[in-house]
Amino acid sequence: MTRTVLDEHLRWSLLSHLRNARTVTDDLFQLVQPEALYDRPIPERHRIVFYLGHLEAFDWNLICAGAFGMDSSQKEFDRLFAFGIDPTSGDLPDDKPSDWPPEREILQYNRNVREAVDRCLNYASNDQIFWVAIEHRLMHAETLTYMLHWLPFEAKQTQIFSLEPQAGRVASRQVEIPSGVATLGMPRGAAFGWDNEFDAHHAHVPAFLIDMYKVTNGEYLEFVRAGGYEEPSLWSSEGWEWVAGSGTRYPKFWLPQGGGWLYHTMFADIPLPLSWPVYVSHAEAQAYARWKKKSLPTEAQFHRAAFATPDGAERLYPWGNVRPERRHGNFALYRWNPTAVDAHPAGNSAFGVSGLTGNGWEWTSTPFAPFPGFEALSFYPEYSARFFDGRHYVLKGASSRTPSLLLRRSFRNWFQPFYPNIYASFRCVEN
Repeated sequence: MTRTVLDEHLRWSLLSHLRNARTVTDDLFQLVQPEALYDRPIPERHRIVFYLGHLEAFDWNLICAGAFGMDSSQKEFDRLFAFGIDPTSGDLPDDKPSDWPPEREILQYNRNVREAVDRCLNYASNDQIFWVAIEHRLMHAETLTYMLHWLPFEAKQTQIFSLEPQAGRVASRQVEIPSGVATLGMPRGAAFGWDNEFDAHHAHVPAFLIDMYKVTNGEYLEFVRAGGYEEPSLWSSEGWEWVAGSGTRYPKFWLPQGGGWLYHTMFADIPLPLSWPVYVSHAEAQAYARWKKKSLPTEAQFHRAAFATPDGAERLYPWGNVRPERRHGNFALYRWNPTAVDAHPAGNSAFGVSGLTGNGWEWTSTPFAPFPGFEALSFYPEYSARFFDGRHYVLKGASSRTPSLLLRRSFRNWFQPFYPNIYASFRCVEN
């Protein structure tokens, strides 16, 4: 039987996306000073050097070995760089820098794998595994950014970046969302999606009020000043145990200084921008919502506020059905930093809710769980299923470092509730 290969247009599209994704991650590794490659900026995660080899090891194991049955000349690297860490157990990794191979050997491994993957693409009959490789790399580009954020400034290559003039506090208000239907997920066969995005289904959502803007640093400062981190009644029992045990008293991105506050950006500490969204863990967002006598939105409420319209139709994006552009929000790697929560009115939803895509992922109250009809990917069965444990929560939207390819409305992000290192924002609802 003759093997049917992908048509030329699709093959070149995949190769273009793959090479672009490689460029994104290569550029991130170039930010790291050579002596810092073996550092561990986030104690619960692997050292940076792991990620240098992980992306190619994933591609090799998935495509070259998994789909094409190719034999490896560096099986030790294939295993060493295979799996990351989800920091749920509380146990910290204890490896030493000397446990990892020299950078030059990893880079040679990467070159060999890239050549092999590109050869496989010439003979591929299924595009799914290549989309997995592309989006896996892009997702790691964002999580790698979180890691590099916590690397000391002197361990990073200096970058020139600009800060827009800082606005003062943004007036908070709520938007009424009428009752109606929200469509979650995507239909099978429509386009590439991860297993947790299927199947498409409808949820009836009663009317509710939602914050027009994400909660800002300025608003969250009121919670801090009011003693929110000292009041157990505002926290879940597990959240209070985390706060008490870790000594957390303010968002990780903040730094107290002389009675005031600084904000820790990727490349500098600056005066706290009151109009930027606050980045916090799920536990902190939930405590703030309780303090305001509100709650975090469900995944279905987020969809209703973001993609529904008054006439009953639903949009691909909050602003409509046109492809994402820079005017619509702070995403697609345009900026290193957040912007004011009201900076992109062109990205407002049909109901006038602002910033639902970009400028920080948004926590929901929905535990990460399968949709009806869930089927694990046959070639990557552990991708979602190992996180269906009731200890991870769905995030929607995007951050400034989320590529455009991942802005589709069905895409679901997730993290555990006590992880404060990510670009995760939130807004509140009243039911």
